[in-house]
Amino acid sequence: MKNEILNCLSQRSETPALRDRDWLIGYDSQQLHHFTKELLINLNQLTLSEKRSPRILIAETNPLQFLASFLAAVIAETNVFLGNPHWGRQEWKQVFELVQPDLVWGKEEINSKVEGLSPEMNSGVYKSRKIQNSKLRVFHSPLPIPHPLIMIPTGGSSGKIRFAMHTWSTLSASVAGFCNYFNCKQINSCCVLPLYHVSGLMQFLRSFLTEGKLAIFPYQALKRGEKPEIEPQEFFLSLVPTQLQFLLQSDPNWLSRFHTVLLGGAPAWRSLFDTARKHRIRLAPTYGMTETASQVATLKPEDFLQGNDSSGQILPHAKISIQNETGKLLDTQETGKITIEADSLYLGYYPHLVSEKKSTSFTTDDLGFLDPQGYLHIVGRNSQKIITGGENVFPAEVEAAIFATNLVADVVAIAVPDFQWGQVVTAVYVPKNLEVSTNLIREKIKHQLSKYKQPKHWIRVNNLPRNERGKINYQQINELARNYLDKNIE
Repeated sequence: MKNEILNCLSQRSETPALRDRDWLIGYDSQQLHHFTKELLINLNQLTLSEKRSPRILIAETNPLQFLASFLAAVIAETNVFLGNPHWGRQEWKQVFELVQPDLVWGKEEINSKVEGLSPEMNSGVYKSRKIQNSKLRVFHSPLPIPHPLIMIPTGGSSGKIRFAMHTWSTLSASVAGFCNYFNCKQINSCCVLPLYHVSGLMQFLRSFLTEGKLAIFPYQALKRGEKPEIEPQEFFLSLVPTQLQFLLQSDPNWLSRFHTVLLGGAPAWRSLFDTARKHRIRLAPTYGMTETASQVATLKPEDFLQGNDSSGQILPHAKISIQNETGKLLDTQETGKITIEADSLYLGYYPHLVSEKKSTSFTTDDLGFLDPQGYLHIVGRNSQKIITGGENVFPAEVEAAIFATNLVADVVAIAVPDFQWGQVVTAVYVPKNLEVSTNLIREKIKHQLSKYKQPKHWIRVNNLPRNERGKINYQQINELARNYLDKNIE
């Protein structure tokens, strides 16, 4: 494996024909090669002197340094953890207690976030350019973990960060399945998502392993009206729904030029799809997660443009089944829990290894069904299902109806405990302008939803707590709703 990665990196950086049309758009691939080799030499020296492989946590904000650190750690066959440089102090505390890294590669600003947590934690924080001066400390994982493993962060929106354990093999399987599904031998990606997250990392790996191009471009630059120097029709672009919404409003013509616009990270809404079709965006809604190394189902743009609103068909490296609460397989059109088998499936959450090869299956918290043509339809999350007066309500349906009024900029539906009904539907929303009232929204959805699905409580806010991928922080939302109702409802 390590020879394969080194050879691929060398060929892409040193071959004149490839160097003349640098595949790493916006950065220098020769620099990437140089940094990777330098880090690898230092890592090998440290491993030899300590007679063991270090646990490395990468928290680089610079994309080139991040990719060099990632490649060096994988080639050196270390256990590597990908970190979010923007984690706060409490999140870093949680991560350090779980991971107990030997080395943290990242910018000096991270030092201030972990300062004083404990002597052991501080001793492992080093700038990536000073590895040769660092001293490895001996820590002991709760369980003996084989290496090399690639730990990708997941969660955090509810306050708990976990690391899904992957290998180069599981990540490569995801790339192979993607290429086969889209019938592409070479993948060019325009990446505006964070590289430490599976959504950004897999864009790099698709381009790297297929000898495609990779344009890394900050989303904030897109918001300022800047554009990467690429021919969009040659590229896949990956977005979350809030990013798609912004680009549809600011520059739909540019968006419509892309080969494919992959959409994931959070549930989308019907009006967003309608607008994308209006502008002939070649949208490909996806279904996947960190545990599956990105998507295991994707809707092809041709199907989307013809009016299909599903999450698409299953990629060739995966299998999906629908089961009830007892594990019984359900027929088409029957809604149940989504269970996934895939060559790209994670090995467990660190440090609890499910299998040294791969998990046989993974039962998600998602509810959905397969139609007779094999398209996957997502209904909602089982844990977020609202049971009011014995009736099941799925937040996605309520949110879609409210979004369709075109009166709100953002909305989330949650359950609030109620003495009479058990739970009631509550909408937390951001109005599009000051003239929008709760009564106006109520009137608009009155005939769109059954009475028991209509929100009993409405909470107007200036913005919703979403992370950079558009996912709601439900812990904050529930706390906000609880505080509001305590003050306003007797």
